[in-house]
Amino acid sequence: MNISKDLVETLQGFISKNGTQESIHPFFKSDDFTLYNGDSLEIMSRLPDNCIDMIFADPPYMLSNDGFSCQNGKMVSVNKGKWDKSKGFEDDLLFHEAWLKQCHRILKPEGTLWVSGTYHSIYQCGYLIQKLGYHILNDIVWFKPNAAPNLSCRFFTASHETLIWARKDKKAKHIFNYEAMKNGKFPEDPMKKNETQMRSVWSIPTPSPSEKEFGKHPTQKPLALLKRIVAASTNEEAIILDPFNGGGTTGIASKILGKRQYIGIDMNKEYLELTQKKYEHLNNKIELFTV
Repeated sequence: MNISKDLVETLQGFISKNGTQESIHPFFKSDDFTLYNGDSLEIMSRLPDNCIDMIFADPPYMLSNDGFSCQNGKMVSVNKGKWDKSKGFEDDLLFHEAWLKQCHRILKPEGTLWVSGTYHSIYQCGYLIQKLGYHILNDIVWFKPNAAPNLSCRFFTASHETLIWARKDKKAKHIFNYEAMKNGKFPEDPMKKNETQMRSVWSIPTPSPSEKEFGKHPTQKPLALLKRIVAASTNEEAIILDPFNGGGTTGIASKILGKRQYIGIDMNKEYLELTQKKYEHLNNKIELFTV
C-alpha cells in the first residue's frame, strides 16, 4: 500500500464542516514525494490522527529584525522575509504552540519530532514540547565549523543550532538505529570517532555550493545533517513530514536513503519549485544507475 497516496486522497477528499467540498491538490507528487503549497496548520489539520512516523521541523526563528549579518565576507541584511518576522513574544508562542499541537496529533504514538532552532525560538519550542506532553529524548548541538563571524564584536560568535528530539508518547518504543549511528561513516564530522557511540554534539559544515546548485533557501540545512536525522530515527516505509519544507533538504535526504514517503509543506511556491528541481535531478541520477 502506498500510504502517502492514501494521505493525499484524504486531503483531496476532505469535506468541511459546512458540507462543501474543499480539496487541497499537491503542488507536486510522485510515488514517494508529495509537496503542498499552503499554510502548514491548515494542511496538517486535515491529516488523520496517528499517521506520521517522523516530523522534522525548522520553524521560523523570528529573527528578521532589520539587523545585519556576515555572509561570504560581506555585510548582508538578516531579513529573510515576512514569514520570519516576530509578532511579539506572546504571538510567537501561540504560533509555535499551534503547529506543535498539530504535529502531536498526527504523529504515531511511537513517532518522533525533531525541531531545529537558535535561541530566538528553541526555548519557546522546548517549553511547549514539554507542555504538550511530548517526551524529550535528546537535545543535539549542531556545531558549524564554518559559521559566519560576528560583525559587532560585542558578544560571542554564534556557531551552533540546537535540535530537540522528542517522542510523542513516553510509554511507546521509538525508532533509534543505534548501530547505524555507532558504526556508520560520517566523514564530514571530525568529532565522530569510528565505532564509538554517536554523541549529542555534531560538527557539520553549513551547506556547500553544490547543495545550492538549483537555488538556495535563506535557512537551508546541510544534507549531511538531515541524512543523519532520517537515518537515525526512521526505518524503511516510514512517512516523514516537514511542515516548513523550505529548500526541501528533509525530502532529499529521505529520497537518498530510499524506501520512505515524504510530505513537505511550504507557503512559498519558489521554494517548492526548488525542491522539485532537486528531487527530479536526484531521481534521474538514481534511474540511470538502476536501469
